Amino acid sequence: MQIVPIRHPLRATVRVPGSKSLTNRALLIASLAHGTTKLANALFSDDSRYFANALQTLGFALHLDESKSEITVTGRGGIIPAARAELFIGNAGTAARFLSALLALGRGEFILDGDARMRERPIADLVDALTQLGARVESINGFPPLTIHASGLTGGRVRLAGDISSQFLSALLMVAPYAKTPVEIQLTTDLNSKPYVDMTLAVMQDFGVTAQRDGYRSFSVPLASYKLQGTPRIIGNSYPIESDASAASYFFAAPAICGGSVRVDNISRDSKQGDLAFLDVLTLMGCRVSQGETFIEVSGATTLRGVDVDMRDIPDTAQTLAAVAPFASSPTRIRGIASARLKETDRVRAVCNELTRLGVRVIEHEDGMTIHPCEKFIPATVQTYNDHRMAMAFSLIGLRVDGVSIENPNCVSKTFPFFFETLEQLR
Repeated sequence: MQIVPIRHPLRATVRVPGSKSLTNRALLIASLAHGTTKLANALFSDDSRYFANALQTLGFALHLDESKSEITVTGRGGIIPAARAELFIGNAGTAARFLSALLALGRGEFILDGDARMRERPIADLVDALTQLGARVESINGFPPLTIHASGLTGGRVRLAGDISSQFLSALLMVAPYAKTPVEIQLTTDLNSKPYVDMTLAVMQDFGVTAQRDGYRSFSVPLASYKLQGTPRIIGNSYPIESDASAASYFFAAPAICGGSVRVDNISRDSKQGDLAFLDVLTLMGCRVSQGETFIEVSGATTLRGVDVDMRDIPDTAQTLAAVAPFASSPTRIRGIASARLKETDRVRAVCNELTRLGVRVIEHEDGMTIHPCEKFIPATVQTYNDHRMAMAFSLIGLRVDGVSIENPNCVSKTFPFFFETLEQLR
């Protein structure tokens, strides 16, 4: 797919889909809760469908209404209905981690598998933690497929590494209220992607369960039952899902590249989503950010400056910054994203490869990259490595540069099926 440049400053308002991270956390917790929960503005994408289909295979009652962006979930109060199931989750990393912990609460034998890339994504730390909590889990050298011989979780103390994926910790936190005894989790390393754990704890609290914590070092979860709590934001059984901050990052970045301004609706700086910290990076580069109760607007910089930033807490926006960086007046150093090498692809290597293909001077580091300003781009077809974020981020360069095409554009269906139609609204 060729991206046609936009020759004028942007003046656009867009809306992006519901948050993948919030949709998946709400799906899991609503399935464990008592009663029926309607997820409003839920994400409908490959990843969320894998998760929803897996829950249906396990016997949970879900009604999916894509026309209204709603998913209705009838919880079973901590019971996993099926006693045996084989689940396939493609390359949906969140689903793999969350479902592994959920299945350990059941009674029976379950197999969880994914595609070729998923079988390369480590899950040993989560398997080890579940084993400490009384589960019996078999894996292939710490990678999927997993066979889970489930008889519930005994609970107690567990030690967990947090430097590969925060999703391991989130998975344990969400299922912990249904263990046989209270769960105490002690982290043995620094934690990556801390805002995602804050998000997990916030959704748990929305459903009436509060975990005690000592910063990001230890967490204690009481025995409890989830039930949606009524607040001014939550009315009845409807749980609102904010628009996805990671998806919004591409539209926040567009005016940094093209000039003008872009407003993204249905999201605010009060969001649970840590990826809104990407706005702080754009501000450092010289962009202007304004906001209302239900929108955020970014305006381009008079002079776009390079930055030196640690993105370990917002790694999903590192590719977005990498697409903006060649247009800055000075080099940009992206740090702290070694864990991104274990995502849908090795994102550090992939970004460096494709920037180089476009004529950008880039230096690869173990934990990130240094990107230099580029005055003369080379027309090229960007390889996406079947990674949705590669396709979305590098399409931004095509908004300014002639001759940029995106290979396998359909890979955006993983999280944002209508990305390119939304990108066209910038015109």
